[in-house]
Amino acid sequence: MVKGMFFEFAKRNIRVHWLRSLLAILGIVIGVVAIASMGILGNSLVLAISDSLSTVGDSLIVTPHTGGGVRMGATANELISERNVEQIRRAVAPDITIPVYSGGSRMKVGTEDTAGSIYGMSPEDIPILLEVTEGTYIRGSSGAMAGARFAEENNIKTGSRVSVGDKGSLRIVGILEERGMGFDINPDYGIVVDSKWYEEAYDQEGYDLVIVKVKDLNTIEEVKDAIDKQLNHRETVVDVIDTKAILETILTAFGQISTFTTAIGGISLIVAGVSILNIMMMSVTERIKEIGVLRSIGTQRSEVRSIFLFEALILGVIGGSIGGVLSLLGGYVVSIVMLETTEYLFYPSSLVFIVYGVAFGIITSLLSGLYPAWKASNLNPIEALRHE
Repeated sequence: MVKGMFFEFAKRNIRVHWLRSLLAILGIVIGVVAIASMGILGNSLVLAISDSLSTVGDSLIVTPHTGGGVRMGATANELISERNVEQIRRAVAPDITIPVYSGGSRMKVGTEDTAGSIYGMSPEDIPILLEVTEGTYIRGSSGAMAGARFAEENNIKTGSRVSVGDKGSLRIVGILEERGMGFDINPDYGIVVDSKWYEEAYDQEGYDLVIVKVKDLNTIEEVKDAIDKQLNHRETVVDVIDTKAILETILTAFGQISTFTTAIGGISLIVAGVSILNIMMMSVTERIKEIGVLRSIGTQRSEVRSIFLFEALILGVIGGSIGGVLSLLGGYVVSIVMLETTEYLFYPSSLVFIVYGVAFGIITSLLSGLYPAWKASNLNPIEALRHE
C-alpha cells in the first residue's frame, strides 16, 4: 500500500515534467535500438558466413607441398600422383577421397569471349560435393556442368556449348547450385568436367588437390595425422589443410566483430544514462522543498529513495519496451541493407539481442537514478524546508 503510494508519486512527477521525461525515454529507445540492431547484424553476419562455409567444414584439403591452387602446365613433382591418391584412400578409409584437377582457361560462349575456372572430377564424385539445380550430372567426357554465377553472367542454359581455349567444345548438361565461398573448390565462376577429359585435354598426369570428406568431425585430427604419417613420414610430400580449424577461426573473428558492433551501440545507451542522471539531478534540485515536507511528516529515507528509483525504473521500462519493439524494425532494415536478406533475423541467437538491449536499458536507467535517489534521501529536512 505504502509502496503503491510512492509509485504514484513517481508517475505524477513524470507526468508533470513530461517533456523532460520524453527526452530521457527517447535516449533509452535509441540506445536499445542501437544495441539490438547492431547485435542482430553481427549475429546474422556470423550465421551467414557459417552457412556459406559449412559445406567445407568437414573437409581436409590435400595439396602438393610445393603449393596449391591453379597450376596450368604443372610438372609431375608439383602434382599429387595416382599412387599418392591411393595412399590417401588407405589412410582415411572409410572416409571419402576425391581427387580433383584444377585450372583455368579462356572460353567462348556463342560469340562471346570469357574466362573461368575448370575442375575435373570423376562423375561418381561430383554429387558428393555439388548439387544440380537444372539439368543432370555429367555422364561422359563430352559434357560439362556450369557454375551458377558463370551460367548467369554468360546466359548459359542446359544444351549450350562452351569452347575451352583450343581444347574443344563441351555441351552444358547441368547448371550447378550456387555453392558460395569455399576452401576446396569454387565452381560458381567456372565449369566442371569429367576427369578423363581434363587429363587428355591438358595431358596432365597427377591431381592438383585431393579433398577428403570426413564423416565424423570428432576424428578430423586423427584423419589428418593419418595422411601425414602415410605420405610425409620421410619428407614432406603434401600439405594438409584442416578446413574445420579455418572455419572456427573465421567464425571467432566475426564473433569478435559482432561484439564490437554491439559495444558501439551500447555507447549510445551510456549517453542516455548520463542524460537520465542529469534529469534526475535536476528533479532533485527542483523538489528539495517537497522532499523536506515529506521527510518532516515522517517519510523514511528509503521511501524517498524509492520515489526516485521508481521514476528511473518507469523511464527505463517505457524506453526499453518501445526500443525492443523498434529493434525488430531496426534489425530488419540493417539486415536488408547490409546482408540483403532477413533470413537470420528471427533466429533465437539474433532475437536474444533484443532482450539484452531492453535489459541493458532498464539497468542503465536504474543505475543512473541511484545517486540522485541517494542524494534526495540524505537531504537535511530542516534545510530542505528553508530552501528557496
